[in-house]
Amino acid sequence: MRKNLSQLLTSLLFVLFPTIFFIEMSMAQNTTIPVKVGVVLDMDTWLGKMGLSCISMALSDFYASHGHYKTRLVLEIRDSKGDVVVQLQQEVQAIIGPASSMQANFVIGLGDKAHVPIISFSATSPSLSSLRSRYFVRATLNDSAQVPAMRAIVQAFGWREVVLIYVDNEYGNGVIPYLTDALQEIDTRISYRSVIHPLATDDQILEELYKLMTMPTRVFIVHMLTPLGPRLFARANEIGMMKEGYVWILTDGLTDILSTLDPSVIDSMQGVLGVKPHVPRSKELESFKIRWKRKIQQEYPTNESFELNIFGLWAYDAASGLAMAVEKLGPTNFSFQKSNTHRNSTDLDTVGVSQIGPSLLQSLLSTRFKGLSGHFQILNRQLRSSAFQVVNVIGKGERGVGFWTPDNGTVRRLHSTSKANLGTIVWPGESPSVPKGWVLPTNKKKMRIGVPVTKGFGEFVKVTRDPSTNATEVTGFSIAVFDAVMAALPYAVPYEYSPFQTPDGDPAGDYNDLIYQVYLQKYDAVVGDTTILANRSLYVDFTLPYTESGVSMIVPIVDRRRKNAWVFLKPLTWDLWVTSSCLFVFIGFVIWVLEHRVNKDFRGPRSHQVGTIFWFSFSTLVFAQKERIVNNLARFVVIIWLFVVLILTQSYTASLTSMLTVQQLNPTITDINELIKKGERLVIYESPEELDELFSKGGIAAAFDEIPYMKIFLAKYCSKYTAVGPTYKFDGFGFVFPKGSPLVADVSRQVLNVTEGAKMLQFEKAWFGQTTSCPELTNSVSSNSIGLNSFWGLFLIAGVASFVALITCVTTFLYENRDALINLNSPSSIWRKIKAMVTRFDDKDLRSHTFRESDQLQDERHQAMDAATPTSLQVHRAF
Repeated sequence: MRKNLSQLLTSLLFVLFPTIFFIEMSMAQNTTIPVKVGVVLDMDTWLGKMGLSCISMALSDFYASHGHYKTRLVLEIRDSKGDVVVQLQQEVQAIIGPASSMQANFVIGLGDKAHVPIISFSATSPSLSSLRSRYFVRATLNDSAQVPAMRAIVQAFGWREVVLIYVDNEYGNGVIPYLTDALQEIDTRISYRSVIHPLATDDQILEELYKLMTMPTRVFIVHMLTPLGPRLFARANEIGMMKEGYVWILTDGLTDILSTLDPSVIDSMQGVLGVKPHVPRSKELESFKIRWKRKIQQEYPTNESFELNIFGLWAYDAASGLAMAVEKLGPTNFSFQKSNTHRNSTDLDTVGVSQIGPSLLQSLLSTRFKGLSGHFQILNRQLRSSAFQVVNVIGKGERGVGFWTPDNGTVRRLHSTSKANLGTIVWPGESPSVPKGWVLPTNKKKMRIGVPVTKGFGEFVKVTRDPSTNATEVTGFSIAVFDAVMAALPYAVPYEYSPFQTPDGDPAGDYNDLIYQVYLQKYDAVVGDTTILANRSLYVDFTLPYTESGVSMIVPIVDRRRKNAWVFLKPLTWDLWVTSSCLFVFIGFVIWVLEHRVNKDFRGPRSHQVGTIFWFSFSTLVFAQKERIVNNLARFVVIIWLFVVLILTQSYTASLTSMLTVQQLNPTITDINELIKKGERLVIYESPEELDELFSKGGIAAAFDEIPYMKIFLAKYCSKYTAVGPTYKFDGFGFVFPKGSPLVADVSRQVLNVTEGAKMLQFEKAWFGQTTSCPELTNSVSSNSIGLNSFWGLFLIAGVASFVALITCVTTFLYENRDALINLNSPSSIWRKIKAMVTRFDDKDLRSHTFRESDQLQDERHQAMDAATPTSLQVHRAF
């Protein structure tokens, strides 16, 4: 019985539960607040159809998972081909759309007036940001957000020139200024802008493509939508512009819809690179794609080419975000305040003002969630940019080769911080190697190389005309180097030289005028003795220098050997002569003081003693002194002094020898400051012969020019002139090319190879001749005179030693004669005491061993004489 009752209750629950559920749902629906939202889309386009289906599915999915929410968005759908003002007259609280940026310009103004948020998921033009509308919210990426990714790709492969191909409407023109600025930041030049009308015919597209084929640049950035983009690539493939050597880079406008293009179009786009916003994979996204595919096939069963793209995902997330923002406000006043109208009011004047608009806008701006397209966050009233994916068109579709993020730049894997290159890329023509980005034009036109025409220094560039054939021949050192460089390039570059001259053969201008012709595109390059200067590099590019850099000063030299009777005084400066003479006399005086009382060689009449002082001191110059030195202090002083004299005489001899033999030629000017003090004038010369004539006639005192010119001048006149002073920094001679020319890098690389090899020596010998007999360029010419600074240390040692010996001698003498000094009468004056001591000092020091030996010898001599005298007397007496 209980079992049957239980079964009966269970059956009743199964029967009653659906009824109760539907009753509760009906009651919940009756308590929800409808909020009208306008949808402005062009329903004749695939974007409009896809967008509307995604918006509808977004709201269905949102309220299915949030059935307890109190608000419900009610869509007021209008085709944008109608009057968009009707949408606001229906008092909608927000508008999703319009699809195009041109329509958005008009709707934005209405939204500001009615305080109604305008949410676009497909208006990507950067120009809309300049409107600074408070109520316009871009739930999509700005076209300019992809520009850093495009720049990173161009920079990664080192392309210096690109061509922009874009559609001539607001979509195409909007991103071009941003792309131009970004490429300029990496020194990449936009060589040409190809603007194609949205309704251009195939013949017009072909005409533009043929024009591009005649240009050297082979890197093309394409910014356009369907159907123009696929038609462009179909025509490019037909005429051979999708073969090896070409580079095609797509913006997200075409990259986002690659999966929807016809297979024949994909075949014509093989090797193309593209950039598009990265959409992370998720289960929710895969489930939505399946459900959306089923729904769209039911709505449009006759069309099988419909594919979901990023705009559909942004439409889905925009609708979901708006539903969240409305729900956060809760039950509130969703009414409009009517505007005051009058008889002459326009339709715009009748638009009411939403009471909830400002609050709804703030709620939408603060809404964040994980959507189907990724993280949904409105920053600066537009969808925050996260990452872009770089894809390569291969086979039947696209293949990812890397990513770009604001934080890490170009990376192979999204969550990696490694700066590795992109993955393997198959370039047009199925080439695995990176294209150079430029080639010679297909019309085989030779490069026109401008060369200077000058009157002097033909060793660098010499232009001669054959009178019989009227043919022009260009030769010279610069020409030889350039020919060798171009021959070393891994590809052939046809060129011809064109002298920069008038019909009469005279120069058509100076070097600045010649270089400016490259900027004016009258010459493709300039070869010659063209100096690399900062102001010139503003409008042209230079290769690396191929000559020695720097500016030197050339002055005449004079042979002063044997022409000066007082040349023997030149080795020493006047202060050294005076100091040496004084020290000689002082040393002689010290020796006399030390030897006077103990050495008879330093005694005698006063004149004899004075002569001895000078004789002894100066005779040490040639080590010819004959006086014996008996005092130990004197010997100490003499040893030190002879060492000083030895060094002084040897230095004097070396300096004088250098003046009379080695340094035969002296410059007339040794420093630029001498020219400034004298106020020398500036004179321009054109040839070595003219410069020599200016020097010979006294027209100039010195010449300044770059080292290559000075080497040629000194090679001809090395016996008359020399280089003096420091070498001033200059960058040398370089070859000139147009700004941003891709040839500069390759030519500079070969310039290094040629200048470092043996060919450079051959060119210098061939055009500059042998210069080994001429003196080398020196940085400075200095005097050979020896100054006091070189000897003050030795003089100090000799002076201190002599002074110490003198003080010791005087102190010893006073100490030994202290008794005599004390016995003098106290009232005696100081002068009398000094005179008495001097008189005593003048006496012989009989205690000295020298005088004792002398007296002993005299005594022995007298004794010998006395012994001989008695013997004589005895003999005498004997007789």
